[in-house]
Amino acid sequence: MESDNLNQKCIDTVRVLAADAVQKANSGHPGTPMALSPLGHILWSEVMRYNPKNPNWVNRDRFVLSCGHACMLQYSYLHLTGYEITLNDIKNFRQLHSITAGHPEYGLTPGIEVTTGPLGQGFANGIGMAIAEKYMAVRYNQPDFNIFDYKIYAICSDGDLMEGVTAEAASIAGHLGLGNVIYFYDSNHITIEGNTDLAFDEDVSKRFEAYGWHVQNLPDINDLKAVSEAIKNAQNETNRPSLIKIRSYIGYGSPNKQNTAAAHGSPLGEDEVRLVKENFGFDPDKNFVIPEDILEFYRKAGKKSSKNEDDWNELYKIYKQRHPDLAKEYEAISSGKLPEGWEKNLPVFEAGKELATRKASGKTLNAIAAFFPQLIGGSADLSPSTDTNLDSFKSFSVEHRDGRNFHFGIREHAMGSILNGMALSNYLIPYGATFLIFSDYMRPPLRLAAIMKIRSILVFTHDSIALGEDGTTHQPVEQLIGLRTVPNMTVIRPADANETAQAWRVAIEHKDGPIAIVLTRQGIPIIDQKKYASAKNLEKGAYILSDCKGKPDIILIASGSEVQLIIAAQKELEKNNIQARVVSMPSWNLFDKQEAAYRETVLPKEIRKRLAVEAGSSIGWMKYTTDDGAVIGIDKFGESAPGEQVMKEYGFTIENVVKQAKALLL
Repeated sequence: MESDNLNQKCIDTVRVLAADAVQKANSGHPGTPMALSPLGHILWSEVMRYNPKNPNWVNRDRFVLSCGHACMLQYSYLHLTGYEITLNDIKNFRQLHSITAGHPEYGLTPGIEVTTGPLGQGFANGIGMAIAEKYMAVRYNQPDFNIFDYKIYAICSDGDLMEGVTAEAASIAGHLGLGNVIYFYDSNHITIEGNTDLAFDEDVSKRFEAYGWHVQNLPDINDLKAVSEAIKNAQNETNRPSLIKIRSYIGYGSPNKQNTAAAHGSPLGEDEVRLVKENFGFDPDKNFVIPEDILEFYRKAGKKSSKNEDDWNELYKIYKQRHPDLAKEYEAISSGKLPEGWEKNLPVFEAGKELATRKASGKTLNAIAAFFPQLIGGSADLSPSTDTNLDSFKSFSVEHRDGRNFHFGIREHAMGSILNGMALSNYLIPYGATFLIFSDYMRPPLRLAAIMKIRSILVFTHDSIALGEDGTTHQPVEQLIGLRTVPNMTVIRPADANETAQAWRVAIEHKDGPIAIVLTRQGIPIIDQKKYASAKNLEKGAYILSDCKGKPDIILIASGSEVQLIIAAQKELEKNNIQARVVSMPSWNLFDKQEAAYRETVLPKEIRKRLAVEAGSSIGWMKYTTDDGAVIGIDKFGESAPGEQVMKEYGFTIENVVKQAKALLL
């Protein structure tokens, strides 16, 4: 460790820099960066392995700022150690088109591993990152070749630990013995409303010990030696995740606002910033000052850390010579290249039979799993119901880090966040499953996956009132439209088993945001692809499944299990000399991305009589049916009864489709 004077000057420089940036922006959170600067100093100058010139080096340690509001701490150290963040970027904190946003954003700022801000999410994301490392290490590491051995360091706040998702994620991390997790609990006793004892007085250390974590308690973050020793202890704890509880002092160095809520979410004020600078020996008349010796110190630290990648590259060269097959597989995975011809192994289902799309999904998963060692996932204690178990593979556990079946437990929220962390590895293709109704438990991580445009695959089964007797609480109504409204999320509700297989093809090939595959509980007819259009057209989002003779009088549109109704209705309408076109529309998102000319061939502007049929909210369908069309949907909650009876009660019958179509043509 460097001299005490230099260390203190480094730490105080970041404190002042954070105060200046928040003050100039006239918004933000100065107090926590000022409090945590000693920890940041130790992490970036002596602990973490990283390369500022290559932020995506595969074996770097991951740093997650779960309390994303403290982002000026992270931006400061990224700038100081040599990442492509300039001092002007720091000065433009929270400004339009700046790369230093009000909370850390993955893909926007070099060195940011994950988008954080909604409290608790980063904590759980880090657990997913740790799982990815364990899986890759056991698959690719060989004696004397630790190709994967990085750790996940995260800072979490009182607020993070109040959120339920952290309890879910901490529980599973302890169960899995993730010794590559080292988290710092910033116990500063302050939230927006005041002291944490207003709502939070539990013994966090005992709680985490009960989860199976290794816990250390440090009384003062400013004791650098104690912080360093605690980190070393945690690094040696290989079989348990570690939590280091550190007492910090929000707004440290602010004479009038230290240890108060006033230092949390607002600028300190010009006068107070001047006092802070005087307190730390800085010129109060100068802003954004980084002394030359401080910048030189941190740039040397960045260069020293980058040597870790140089050493790794040399190791990998030898590894590649001695283990060429493993290296070839890893390089294919890391490049994102898919096995040539893999899609030929997608199952083709025989027409004339019935099969629930959830079961077709399970058959598809098992048919392709052997081709994708990076495909790993499971369910929230529902794999027998969601059909997401990979039959030929073990379960991921302490004993079997190479297991590809993941048991998230009844923890949907954590499942979504952990999937995001796994996806951020950029080499795994993670999936998670639950009932569609419980997607509500997953909204925060689904939204963040969409913001980050990362590929996590969500399998949502039991997709409508047709699930039957479980009744109102379990029958999704508003969930489909809710998912469809999330920017960058692709929602696919396949019409039958063959469309389901194609939905998985799209999901595997997709790289631009999360995918939600929505599936039935009940068996539905397998559509004859020789008689009707090929299910491969699913990739276009909507396609003409069955056309009529001549110009259509009406276009019938449906997704999922309701496509069978409009196929049958087409035949009945033809008996009445009404020409109907049948359009299967499994994905609004994919259809909207098609060229206008294609969309016009499917839904010509001149044909405005259109009827959409879907067992979910009718909201949104008018975009496709026009003002001259109609929707058979559900805009109230369901009822408990056998699925066929509920569907009939709510108008999802051939007879009602025909009736409503005729009414449109009057």
